[in-house]
Amino acid sequence: MTAEPDGPEDRLRRFATIWSRAVFPVTSTSLTRPEFEDQLMPLARRLSRALLARTFEAAEGQAVGAALIEAHCTDPEALSRTLDCVDAYLVLYCGEDGPQEALRTRSARLQHAMAAGFAQALRERTLAEQEAISRAAMSARSLVAEALHASEARFRAVFEGAAIGIGIADLEGNILQVNGALLRMFGGSEQSMRGRRVQEWTHPDDAPQVWPLYEELVRGEREHYHVEKAFYRPDGTALWTNLTVSLLRDADGRPQYQLALMEDTTERRLLNLRLRYEATHDALTGLPNRTLFFERLEKALSAGEGQRFGLCYLDLDGFKTINDSLGHAAGDRLLVEVADRLQSCATAPGEMVARLGGDEFVALTTGTDTEREVDELAGRIMNALVTPISIDGRDLTVRGSIGVVEGPAGERGPAEVLRSADITMYRAKSAGGNRFELADPEADARAITRHGLTTALPAALDRGEFFIEYQPLVHLGDGSVRGAEALVRWLHPQHGVLGPDRFIPLAEHTGLIVPLGRWVLEQSVRQARLWQERHADAGPLRINVNLSPCQLTHPGLVQDTVDILERSGLAADALCLEVTESALIGADDDLLKPLRRLAEMGVDIALDDFGTGYSNLANLRRLPVSILKLDRSFTQSMQQFPADPVDLKIVEGIVTLAHSLNLAVTVEGVETGAQAEQLRILGCDTAQGWYYARPGPPERLHDLALVDAVG
Repeated sequence: MTAEPDGPEDRLRRFATIWSRAVFPVTSTSLTRPEFEDQLMPLARRLSRALLARTFEAAEGQAVGAALIEAHCTDPEALSRTLDCVDAYLVLYCGEDGPQEALRTRSARLQHAMAAGFAQALRERTLAEQEAISRAAMSARSLVAEALHASEARFRAVFEGAAIGIGIADLEGNILQVNGALLRMFGGSEQSMRGRRVQEWTHPDDAPQVWPLYEELVRGEREHYHVEKAFYRPDGTALWTNLTVSLLRDADGRPQYQLALMEDTTERRLLNLRLRYEATHDALTGLPNRTLFFERLEKALSAGEGQRFGLCYLDLDGFKTINDSLGHAAGDRLLVEVADRLQSCATAPGEMVARLGGDEFVALTTGTDTEREVDELAGRIMNALVTPISIDGRDLTVRGSIGVVEGPAGERGPAEVLRSADITMYRAKSAGGNRFELADPEADARAITRHGLTTALPAALDRGEFFIEYQPLVHLGDGSVRGAEALVRWLHPQHGVLGPDRFIPLAEHTGLIVPLGRWVLEQSVRQARLWQERHADAGPLRINVNLSPCQLTHPGLVQDTVDILERSGLAADALCLEVTESALIGADDDLLKPLRRLAEMGVDIALDDFGTGYSNLANLRRLPVSILKLDRSFTQSMQQFPADPVDLKIVEGIVTLAHSLNLAVTVEGVETGAQAEQLRILGCDTAQGWYYARPGPPERLHDLALVDAVG
């Protein structure tokens, strides 16, 4: 039989076991190793919850780091082994089935928080020891006269037993005494230490205030100071410390000695440097990541007068196809090779390359002549991608689209610059890719406006900002109004009335076209029913409503239409749904099935913009359409008399073909009387355009219909 898989508690226990085995040898505790493991279990559970939490809480990692100090894991080696264990096994045993890259990033942040919590707790413990030592020193000094031997014994016990380094020197800087902890930190003998002077312990990384503070203390102008300071060990390596120096006075208050307390922070500093590197560099490619890039970009944009910047935003073309076909491992190797090539393109001072994530990279150049340099940088990047990359024995051609932004420092922020580069990159991709484009403020503004309209669309529908205008459909034979086409408009709070060309493509892209189209259909059908009820003497009026390609593929199209017709009481033959010719080019039976069902119910289907989709005319027989709407491009020449004879022949042929297939012909864009008369002679059935009326409110359509009825 197959063994049952380990549960979360078993995996958590396994992680705690590994952790305890790693840390126990360097921990000062009276517990046994299994007892120590039990002590670590709550901390392991806390790390597991923090790893899988919806939002990252640095306090959880800090609390675990502080708990290590409480468990007597005060040796820096204990922290180093703990972080190595968390780095290697936390995601493995506690990550469950979550996204590995995100979990590894979360684990790295937890390690950083643990190190910070460990350091803070150790610092507080050290300060407590320092305070105890200072009190012991003061007590020893004040009790010299009455209990010299007892105080000396107590002071010596504190002095030698302290976990931090302690040194005593006179005011001339001669070292008088050092404890064992200080000797171990420096790795020298007591004789070598006592033979040195404080002023000799300079280091190139000393902060500017270190030695002025020292001089103030030995002059008696300062009681103590605290700094971070580096020292040279005898072997030449660096020792980093948290250094506190206090002034000791005699019974009369005169300065007599200086007392130095040192905490070794070398391992912690190296760990912080490692964590800083991991936090600012991409784990896959080794390039600077988004965090470090934004730091550099912000610095470049805040440079002084005369400084400029240039930015190249690169997105690989078709990278998803490579991932889908060859696998993510191959995709990762491709990204590493691309990163190496990009790195070789940005080697001059002031240039850097970073990976923002996925297949997106950026290259930054700074200086006084970036207008020329950024163009050259973009060219080098494009040339670097020309040579195919070999992955698993296959030569892959890599293409990329680059958006280039260049300008003076101090005028824009990082977010604005990156947004402009992103917009420009997508403009290059839309133009065919494998190219770079320069940022255009006007194009940026249009893209930002489009984005604003896209994000405002859902709320606009809920707030009722859309309305419908109706353009009459006129019978060319007798001039009567036979119906109207419903045309949706958006009354935008900032931009005013927007036509469908401004927002319908956005609605189709986001999928909002389905609820918006349903709303237009419902409102238009209800309006057609009102026309019938209030003006029955004007004759039957048909309502035409446009359907987008997205609506055609929506499974609820037929049922929504049936429900709307039934609720309004409008007959199916009073509704015409217009579908663009391009939407039906190459349509299979599945796409045509809902249109056929609607046609069988009595709904007219009109083929809109006919003549622009380059469809096979023979396909008309298999489409469930009853009306052809001839595109205005075929009839524009008829606005003047005489019309182009070639255009007349084309329209005449289309009308003859349509009528032979029992299809009615509607013409769009009629703007002159001569045009209308010529179309009537050619046999077109109905027309619409500004010659008859512009789109308007439903009441105006009634006025036109009543005028025709009286006439």
